[in-house]
Amino acid sequence: VRYVRNITDAGHLEGDRDEGDDKFAKRAKLEQLEPMEIVQKYTLGFHDVMRMFNTLPPSIEPTATGHIIEQIEMIKIIIENGYAYEIGGNVYFDVEKYSKEYNYTILTNRNLEDMLNNTRELGGQDEKHGRLDFALWIKAKPETLMQWQSPWGMGFPGWHIECSAMSAKYLGAEFDIHGGGMDLAATHHTNEIAQSEACSHHQPARFWMHTNMLTVNGTRMSKSAGNGFLPLQLFTGEHPLLKKGYSPMTVKFFMMQAHYRSTLDFSNDALDASEKGFKRLMAAVNLLEKLTVSEQNDFDIDALKANCINAMNDDFNSPVLIAELFEAVRIINT
Repeated sequence: VRYVRNITDAGHLEGDRDEGDDKFAKRAKLEQLEPMEIVQKYTLGFHDVMRMFNTLPPSIEPTATGHIIEQIEMIKIIIENGYAYEIGGNVYFDVEKYSKEYNYTILTNRNLEDMLNNTRELGGQDEKHGRLDFALWIKAKPETLMQWQSPWGMGFPGWHIECSAMSAKYLGAEFDIHGGGMDLAATHHTNEIAQSEACSHHQPARFWMHTNMLTVNGTRMSKSAGNGFLPLQLFTGEHPLLKKGYSPMTVKFFMMQAHYRSTLDFSNDALDASEKGFKRLMAAVNLLEKLTVSEQNDFDIDALKANCINAMNDDFNSPVLIAELFEAVRIINT
């Protein structure tokens, strides 16, 4: 298995319509740092948390800033194939042209006409041909901190093209699984499919796995609601909504008790229950090492192992897997 995890460290604008400042550059100006110092800080922090969760690292972890050439080459091919156009140093993807030959909404099954009706009209200063067109390359302002030379002048990539270019380089035009949050399906992943298909005439991923949203005490987690907390706060308990901290493995066990496509609701009671369940599971593991192996038994261990494998083969059904593990706990404690 080759697992590629992208670090998209350029092109993240504040607005959803290819407008506003780059988030990294804006933070760098506020903190009087280089943009890559901001990128490095959050990348290292992310790696630290992943290690605490005892997750396997990716086979490759490419960065968008390290693959500008690949993105430019991909944009050039999309233009040559007739699915993009350049205006004043900006390059836009032509959704209307693409939609005449491919299904733009294949990932979400949305109605294209409804999308157009729900998208605001182009303003007099908007140079895009269509309301759904999105940027592949954005012209840099003189003060832009992160910019690169391109056939269309100094600029930087749109954030959709970054993932398409890096996945194509390391996984090929077609690969097996693409993951991400469900909030990315409607725009980012839809545009990824369009770009890749416009370039190679192949859909990039055979399967899309979208994780659902996080809630806290039944309310969606968000900065505006003030109910968002970071993994480290879960570990230390240093947040007003948490009565104590929980070990990384307890939090991981808690998350696995919900299917990845289901909403995950954080609460102190739920975390407490997961803590008890995880301790019970680990106690059985420790007891297993001390048990004497008998010559015969009445338990079908092969069937239990098969059930665990079948659960993971069933769309990564971790709740069913955990139920099978607790059946093993029952057997160990018998």
